[in-house]
Amino acid sequence: MDLQLKGQTAFVSGSTLGIGFAVAKQLLQEGVKVIINGRSPERINEAIEKLKAAVPGAEVSGIAADFGKKEEVARLISQLQHIDILINNAGIFEPKPFTEITDEDWFRFFEVNVMSGIRLSRALLPGMLQRNKGRIIFISSESAVNIPEEMIHYGATKTAQLAITSGLAQLTKGTAVTVNAVLPGPTGSEGVGKFIRQLAVAQNITPAQAEADFFHTTRPASLLRRLITVDEIASMITYLSSPLAAATNGASVRADGGILKTL
Repeated sequence: MDLQLKGQTAFVSGSTLGIGFAVAKQLLQEGVKVIINGRSPERINEAIEKLKAAVPGAEVSGIAADFGKKEEVARLISQLQHIDILINNAGIFEPKPFTEITDEDWFRFFEVNVMSGIRLSRALLPGMLQRNKGRIIFISSESAVNIPEEMIHYGATKTAQLAITSGLAQLTKGTAVTVNAVLPGPTGSEGVGKFIRQLAVAQNITPAQAEADFFHTTRPASLLRRLITVDEIASMITYLSSPLAAATNGASVRADGGILKTL
């Protein structure tokens, strides 16, 4: 299927690993010029090498910025010109008991997970509306709906992303610009893989057993009963980035493995 994306330019935040990297790779495979992002030039250069090896002839570059630092975000935004597709993927998570989540933790999570997308969208949406063309996609989570008791601060930031998505979509009335959110379920990214391995060590079991136990005890509603791959999530995001998804706007699109029971 031709997703009609050739010649467009995308910026993907938090894209040296995991879902962001997989999205960058799939967009490059569709002929999109992609700007990736990480916290250091070294991580960006390593990711660019991997992407060019995976997609020969790919037009890919990178801009380093830590989304926990407002001044670095401002410098990044000043380097972004014509962007057709914005993927707000940068984010952090950390299991922590609610009573131990400090004010500083709350502010840090909102700074990275919420303000990153707000700042980028505020800078890039006006140009998209003026050109009558564009896509903004927030990478939220099923945790936005099923707030996890072990990561209430994380869940709250993901819920905020859904509200922002809905509000920004209202600003696109009568245009060819769309704003959507994707809600992945538990995904086999590097961070989640590390979390599963830590569970395995703590319980003196194999990672495969820890993953099975995770779905049995923590995400029992899952129909998939395994971690989703980053490529499976990226496929949904790439489709929503395309002109073929023109009728999907202001939506919270599930790629959650069947965990959520809401329509």
